[in-house]
Amino acid sequence: MDIIHLINLISVGIFGMILSASFCDICWTKKKRLIMAGSMAVILLIQGVIYFWINADMVEYVYPLITHLPLAIVLCILKKQYLWPFASVLTSYLCCQLRRWLALLAAALFAGESTMQNMVELILTLPILLFLLRFIAPSVRSVSHYAVSLQWRFALVPALYYGFDYLTRIYTKLLLEGALVAVEFMPFVCSAAYLVFVVQISEERRIRNRLEQTQGVLNLQVEQAVREIEALRELQKKTSVYRHDLRHHMQYVSNCIVNEQFERAQEYMSEICSEIEANRVKTFCENEAANLIFSAFDRRTKEYGIPIKINAGIPQVVPLSESDLCVLLSNALENALHACQRLKEKGLLGTIEVFGYKENEKIFLQFTNTCGSEIIFDHGIPVTDNPGHGIGIHSICAIVERYNGIYAFSVKDNKFILQVSF
Repeated sequence: MDIIHLINLISVGIFGMILSASFCDICWTKKKRLIMAGSMAVILLIQGVIYFWINADMVEYVYPLITHLPLAIVLCILKKQYLWPFASVLTSYLCCQLRRWLALLAAALFAGESTMQNMVELILTLPILLFLLRFIAPSVRSVSHYAVSLQWRFALVPALYYGFDYLTRIYTKLLLEGALVAVEFMPFVCSAAYLVFVVQISEERRIRNRLEQTQGVLNLQVEQAVREIEALRELQKKTSVYRHDLRHHMQYVSNCIVNEQFERAQEYMSEICSEIEANRVKTFCENEAANLIFSAFDRRTKEYGIPIKINAGIPQVVPLSESDLCVLLSNALENALHACQRLKEKGLLGTIEVFGYKENEKIFLQFTNTCGSEIIFDHGIPVTDNPGHGIGIHSICAIVERYNGIYAFSVKDNKFILQVSF
């Protein structure tokens, strides 16, 4: 009897069972710990009975039935789940390959025999177990919270390795005999798993990009809503001031009239009317929300000395929600305003034009602004390398696509043109 081999068998059994339990995300109460410890003891006892009283070589053949299957059933009962406990057992079996291969490497380097391999495996058992429990087990447990489809994909590689190892190394000698179909199987699995991994990562990245764009749109909607609320508050504040000061204004005009200073009264009244006119919401179209946006940008462009011309026939009822319409108009005008501001910094004059109309139940809008630098397009969409920029363009595209509309970006005669219809 090889004592070292026997001790190694016991250690690898304990190694695998502890790993399997740690890979399962189980809330380990005192009762569950006792059940797990008792199950491990029973499994080891069954192995010992077969090893000493029936046939030592048979243990390896019936190992799946006397160890892996009972262990998976116990974990299923403790976790109250069926798929992941089996995946945990298969994964822990795959991890056993770490100690075995390192031991084989040591035996090959130092021309050792099976005794050296068993010794090295025994020495490596505890360090590898502690490493896996500390750094790997938490990540493996987290997969149990993913969708069932992802759990299946995660368990596929260890399941294939499990079947391959028993079919080619234990139940047959295909691997030792060098059968090509056996030798090349695991490289094939690694290649296939890598390709699946690449596709999965690409899909997750695409979904993440879409979520980031959606989050950007939502952030812009919130920013625009806050901006409009502030504008309305400012108008309300100024209206309250004018209402409060109306008595003083009337008193001043009355004094001018009494003193026959008619021209001064007229000038004063014109000045007050101009201030009121400058802060009122102008009417550019029938849509009230669009008028708020156009009025806000009309004031902003005047502050910067940038000419703007708005002739937008947007009706009161549009197929877009009010928030989406505000975000679309705000993004288009914000981009145009920024482009003109960059031109002004260079001493050049930029202009903005907005044109729109409704025809055959479709609304057409065109935004035109002067552009000074070359604009790069990717599949018809303007792109930029500047961090934080370009979100507005993606927001416009997302909103138009949401309502099955059409958008087009182009540059003609140093003018950037955005056309949308919905």
